[in-house]
This record gives sequence, C-alpha cells and structure tokens, in this order.
Amino acid sequence: MRLTVLGKSPSWQDAGGACSGYLLEDGDVSVLVDCGNGVFSKLRRFRDYTRLDAVVVTHLHADHFLDLIPFAYALTYAPRQQPVPVDRWPGTDEPARPRLIVPPSATETFRRVTGAWGAEDLIEGAFAIEEYAEESEPVVGSLSFAFRVVPHFRETFAIRVVSSNGDGRLVFGGDCGPTDNLVDFADGAELLLAEATLPRPERTGIRGHLTPREAGEHARAAGARRLLITHISDELDSLWARDEAAAGFGGPVHLASEGDVYRV
Repeated sequence: MRLTVLGKSPSWQDAGGACSGYLLEDGDVSVLVDCGNGVFSKLRRFRDYTRLDAVVVTHLHADHFLDLIPFAYALTYAPRQQPVPVDRWPGTDEPARPRLIVPPSATETFRRVTGAWGAEDLIEGAFAIEEYAEESEPVVGSLSFAFRVVPHFRETFAIRVVSSNGDGRLVFGGDCGPTDNLVDFADGAELLLAEATLPRPERTGIRGHLTPREAGEHARAAGARRLLITHISDELDSLWARDEAAAGFGGPVHLASEGDVYRV
C-alpha cells in the first residue's frame, strides 16, 4: 500500500499548498482520503481522477471536503465524461462515478453547501454516496476500512486501512484532541498519520487538536512503528514540530510534505 501526501495544511492553505488529502494506492486500487481545499488539483498530478475508486472523508469541516465541489463539476461537465464526442474525447455511456464514503448527515450537508447557488444535487449526482457509521467496515478492492470516533469540534472519525495484499496497517487520526480512542485504534499500526496542529494546547473549551508532542505521545502509547505528523501550518517552525513529536514518540518522526510517498 502506498500513501501519497496531496495536502497537509490546517484549515487555511500553505502558500501553494492544499488542505487535508491523501492518496492511497494498492495495486490497481486507488482511494482518496479527505478532499480539502486545493486537493483536487494536486490529485490530478498523480492520478487520473476518472480512475479513482473512492473518496473517504473523515469529517465535515470544509478543509476536509470542500474540493469535492470542483471534483463533482469535473465528473459532471468534463469533456471525457460526456455521452457524445467532445474534442479528442470519443464520448462514453459509462462516465466515472466514484464511491464517496462519508460520515452521517454528509448528504444533507453537501446539499446545503451547493444549494447556496442552486446546485443541491451536484455532489449526489457525481458520486455514489455511502454514509458510514462507526461500526461500518467498507471494502474498496483490496483495501478494508474501519472507523473510530475521536474528539473534535464536530463528529469526526479516525480511519484504519488494511490491505489484503500485505500485513501493514495505516491509521489516520483525522482531526482530534487527546484521546485513548486513537491510542487503542492505532494499536500496533505500521504507520500512524497524526495531526499536530497546535504550538500549545487550547487554553479554554474542549480539546479538538493535538500538539506535535502530544501526537508523538499518542503514537508511542499505541506502539506504532512509524509516525507521520500533518495538519501543520507553514507559519510554524517545521523542525521544532518534528523534534517535539520525536521527543514524545521516542523515535524518528516524518513531517508530511506534499508529494511525499510512504509505503505501508
């Protein structure tokens, strides 16, 4: 299984960057995990979007799903998707319609967002939507997915991915504050992809994000073999973030960068 970082920014994009988006490939199978601002353009550098099998979304904050909108427009209006010849495209009776595996109430959320300009059915028409629950275990080709609720400012799920072609396990914590749920869910993971948004813990209210050191501590408690930290602004010192995470983890840490590839 191969993981390509398409976007690693927090809720605002790095200069020239993209928000949350990760391409998983396992043989001929390809799945996009999250589709935040700027991710669709990055995806096109690495994969033909009409050959993507599925998109899985961790939660319904804009920086994790907003580029479903340009993706849906491409699936709806791109020349290659039309039933008649357009330019060099011969026309097709079977336009691509990837699976869209999303949290509860996502369909209604998408309708409200795109309904702001009268396009309520845009995302529903472009994708085959499946709303999951915590106990769901969807399978996309050789990849099996599982979910665990983690604390954030709205309902959010960590994702575990296992390939039938190997023994490696990838866990993505989504956006989350400190929680034993993530530790238990990531037990023995080959690679833990963990957010490390904050330079220091939130001062008031509920916790919804991790610091780099906390990300490292979660990975160590889970017994993860490798740690990849993400969701960090380019306005923070990346070397400081990596060193903080390494201190918590007790081992080497990778800092997510767009275009980087990891094998699991």
